[in-house]
Amino acid sequence: MSRLFVTSLLAIITLFSSASVSAQEKSQYFDSDGVKIHFVEKGEGEPVVLIHGFAASAQMNWGLPGVINALASDHHVIALDNRGHGKSGKPHDVEKYGANMPEDVIRLLDHLKIKKAHIVGYSMGGFITTKLITTYPERVASAVIGAAGWNEHPEPRFALLDAIGDSLEAGTGIAPLMIALTPEGQPKPTKAMLKASNQMIMTMNDPLALSAAIRGMRGMAVTRQQLEENRVPATALVGAIDPLREGVDEMAGVMSNLELVLIDGADHMTAIRNPKLVQAIRSHLRKHAMDPVTVGATN
Repeated sequence: MSRLFVTSLLAIITLFSSASVSAQEKSQYFDSDGVKIHFVEKGEGEPVVLIHGFAASAQMNWGLPGVINALASDHHVIALDNRGHGKSGKPHDVEKYGANMPEDVIRLLDHLKIKKAHIVGYSMGGFITTKLITTYPERVASAVIGAAGWNEHPEPRFALLDAIGDSLEAGTGIAPLMIALTPEGQPKPTKAMLKASNQMIMTMNDPLALSAAIRGMRGMAVTRQQLEENRVPATALVGAIDPLREGVDEMAGVMSNLELVLIDGADHMTAIRNPKLVQAIRSHLRKHAMDPVTVGATN
């Protein structure tokens, strides 16, 4: 399975390297407290903001798997490149990340004069989404938290963040992350697989920006009390064999107003391309449709 994991990663990266924003999508930029943030828009209806995962981009995470097109059929889809990623600015200072990443989403909503939106995040984007609903619940109509959980004792996760940061700074890519995301009981990727995958990833990323971004994720931690007091309707989506499921299960046992949806047979890499993920997102959006008055409101 580790060979399939890496092969899938390489396939996605290869597609991304030759992909461009479709003619129907509006590619734009705005200034978020001194950092240029790139985003695309497509469709009309209730606003949905898509937040991608680490070392990816809006196009790689949401465009290529068809999520943007699927949701834009009846929603106003807004997908941003997180700072440090894609076509957005790439500062190397750790302090520019962390809590600044959910702030980018709020500033984007302000820029577009949107009072409240549905938020959908995957992996790192899921952690950003959780931070958003605990700090700006009044701006979030509902949330889909993909492949991102919570731990009462986050020290092992923080250690992994540092290991990834160290590897990026040493020029060896995201090998620790790829190993950590291999499902339990399946062979880890070989050195040759890791080298090939990392070479592909690094051709499209700034390793020092990624290192700062991953270290900054400590700043997106939330407390048990914040989860217990959540009032934003939320759905947690995760592959059934994703190693991050443990944290999702732990979060589901603590967080109020949360529904858990498992994607059978999927791991961290394959869930994003599984049709069941889009189906679950669409089901969530239908269930938590906004009041028409709220949809038309602006700041």
